[in-house]
Amino acid sequence: MTITKRELLALGLAGAASGVPGLAHAQKAAAKPAAPAEDIVFGGSIPLTGVFAFAGIAIDAGIKDYLSILNEGGGVKGRKVRYVAEDTAYKVDQSMAVFKRITSGAKVNLYYADSTGFCKAVNPELERHGNILMTGASFAKEISDAAKYPMQFMVGPDYSEMVGILLRYIAKTRPGAKVAMVNSDTEFGRDPIEAARASIKALGLNLAAEIITPPGSVDVSAEIVKLRRADPDYTIFHGYVSAPIPEFINQAKSLGLRSQFMGTFWSMDNTTVMRMGPNADGFMGVMPYRYYYDTEGRSPMLERIRKMRPEYQTTGYMQGFLAAMLLTEAARRTLDAGNELTGRNMKIALSSIRNFDTGGIIGVPLSIKGNSIPIGRVYRADVKQQKMVPASDWIDLNKA
Repeated sequence: MTITKRELLALGLAGAASGVPGLAHAQKAAAKPAAPAEDIVFGGSIPLTGVFAFAGIAIDAGIKDYLSILNEGGGVKGRKVRYVAEDTAYKVDQSMAVFKRITSGAKVNLYYADSTGFCKAVNPELERHGNILMTGASFAKEISDAAKYPMQFMVGPDYSEMVGILLRYIAKTRPGAKVAMVNSDTEFGRDPIEAARASIKALGLNLAAEIITPPGSVDVSAEIVKLRRADPDYTIFHGYVSAPIPEFINQAKSLGLRSQFMGTFWSMDNTTVMRMGPNADGFMGVMPYRYYYDTEGRSPMLERIRKMRPEYQTTGYMQGFLAAMLLTEAARRTLDAGNELTGRNMKIALSSIRNFDTGGIIGVPLSIKGNSIPIGRVYRADVKQQKMVPASDWIDLNKA
């Protein structure tokens, strides 16, 4: 017996009435409203109290502001990004506790880490979870190892690359110059020493002195004697935020030393440098981002930030803002490719970034090839203007 198309349709409708899947069931399912898109959760171990709170509060504000802009524009492929962060007081054990608490309460895809110690400690947990891409406040060279840290990256050059940018500037400005390195006796301070020695040699510069001091306010009179004996053309400080840099500069200038003093990222906030007083005039250093007040060229994101926050925002704010931008860009590219938001998929997506426009947060388009972004610019303190002003073009260590 032949069953007609009309009879088949009737059977389907009858089947639906008796609980057998049929056309009416399909129509009913299709009529149901689509479930709302699941939020992308952005977790954070943020030092809102403790010794690093000055940076943590600014970083937190930068993350929140970028996510606010992003969500107002529809989020990531229609999915809102929900920020869940807790204070860590810049303590590794507390950071780990925060991480476990946040990731146990939600499916987290993006995360901000507060320190090198935490980045190291949490790495096995990232491998176990498998669905998190992380960046943070650390610029430690070790985190540059993409094989060892496959689901982490840094929002700027690592510490060795920061010193490398300064050395490249020195080699171009004064070939064969004598360079002294002054580092704190901490893991942070010692991080770029070996790479600096190699770069100084490769660039045809001369290592005049290596000086190690405790961090913080200390008596540097003995170290000043060493510096005076070495008589370097340039002195690079690394491993400090402020003290004892001002004391070094004050004593060196009182003794007539003509060395050009330089710093790396955490010493380079405008307010930090200007607190050094008149002797800070001419102090130089490397900065991966534009300063809040920089109006050079096209910079729509900086203009947006200045409208949102009319008061000066520190370099920590810029770091947090860009961290949120790049983490969510990795998520967007992953979804665009039709892939799941796993840590490895997002890292692959992040590594696809070429000539990316940050809206002026960094002064040149960036490309990401590894775990760091080795781009920076040398700035100089102008105490009269109370501003850090450009002393070089943007320097990209990926380019010859």
